Amino acid sequence: MIKNLNTLQIASNQSIRAAMKQLDETAEKILFVVDEDEKLVGSLSDGDIRRWILQTGKIDGSLVEIGNIHCYSVELKYNPEEVKKEMVARKINIVPVLSADKKIQEFLIWDQFFEGKFKKKVKNQITNPVVIMAGGKGTRLDPFTKILPKPLIPIGEKTILEIIIDRFLDYEVKDFYFTVNHKAGFIKSYFDELKKLYNVHYVDEQEFTGTAGSLKLIEGKFTDPIILTNCDIIIEADYSDILNHHIELKNQITMVTSMKNYKIPYGVCEIDSNANLVGMKEKPEFNFLINTGMYIVNPDMIQLIPKNTMFHMTDLIAEGQKRGLKVGVYPISENSWIDVGEWEEYRKALKKLT
Repeated sequence: MIKNLNTLQIASNQSIRAAMKQLDETAEKILFVVDEDEKLVGSLSDGDIRRWILQTGKIDGSLVEIGNIHCYSVELKYNPEEVKKEMVARKINIVPVLSADKKIQEFLIWDQFFEGKFKKKVKNQITNPVVIMAGGKGTRLDPFTKILPKPLIPIGEKTILEIIIDRFLDYEVKDFYFTVNHKAGFIKSYFDELKKLYNVHYVDEQEFTGTAGSLKLIEGKFTDPIILTNCDIIIEADYSDILNHHIELKNQITMVTSMKNYKIPYGVCEIDSNANLVGMKEKPEFNFLINTGMYIVNPDMIQLIPKNTMFHMTDLIAEGQKRGLKVGVYPISENSWIDVGEWEEYRKALKKLT
C-alpha cells in the first residue's frame, strides 16, 4: 500500500497553479500539504481550490488556508477495520499513515485496502438532458472539415463526438440531443449505423443561429437544467458535481471555466502619465478563467432567445445579467479542458488521448 510519497505530497509554499498541475497528474485527485519539516498540515483537493476561487475571486493564496487542516490520518499502529469504517463513513479514497513526528510514511489506498471486495460508487447518475451543439462548420479545422463535419473528426479510433459521449456514459446518461446543421446527413448516417447503448435525438437547425440560437428549437421540452456542450471540447471533471453546484447556488446559467496561465517572455515596463519609467516586471505571469464551452442552463432561459436570429451563449448570458438573473462559474484546472477545435489543440489532444 506504499505510494510514491512525492506524487501525493506538496509543500505548503507552493502556488495554486502548481497544486492544480499536480492534482491533474495524480489519479487519486487529492494532495497532502506538508510544512518545511515535511510534517502533515492538511489535505487539498480540486474542490477545495474551486471553493477558494469562488469565495475570494482570487487564483492565488496559501495552500494551508485553502485546504482541509482536519483531514483524516492514522498512526503506524492503526486498526485496519476501524480505518475501513472511517473511509466508508467519510467517503474518502486515501488515508496518510503518520510517524510519531507527523511525517507521512505511506498511504492506504481504497482499492488496495479493500482488495476489490467493496467498490465505492464514484459516479452519480445524471438524468438531465445533454445537448451537444454539433451544427457548426468547423472552419478552424480546414481543410479537414471540407470533407468531414467537425463532430466526426477522429481522435484515435473514435470521433470527437463519441469521446464526449463516453464521458457522459460514466453517469448512465441514456439520451443525447444533437443540434445539427452543417453536413447533418453525415452525422445522422454515422450515428444511425453505429452500435450504441444510448439514444440520439436530432434537433435540425435550418439556418445558422449561433451557439444559443439552436436551443430555441427545444423550448418547452425540458423542465430540468440542461447540460449544454460544444462538440469540440472534452471536459475531464465530475459532471454530477457541476450540476449540484449549479442547483445549490441557484444559478440560471453556470459556465464551466478553465484556469489559464500566460507568461510574457519579456521584461514589462511600467510608466507614469509623463512616460517616465517607474518599474520593471521580469517575465510576469497572469492567470485567467477561460470559458470552456460547457454550460448548465435552466430551461426558462430559452425564453430569452429570439427566434431565427444569430444569438450566441455570450448574448444569452449578457441578456440574463441585464435582467438581474444569476450567472455563475464552475472552475476546473487547465489540463481538465481539451479544446480540439483548432489544429494546435487537436494535435495536443491526439497525444493526450491516443
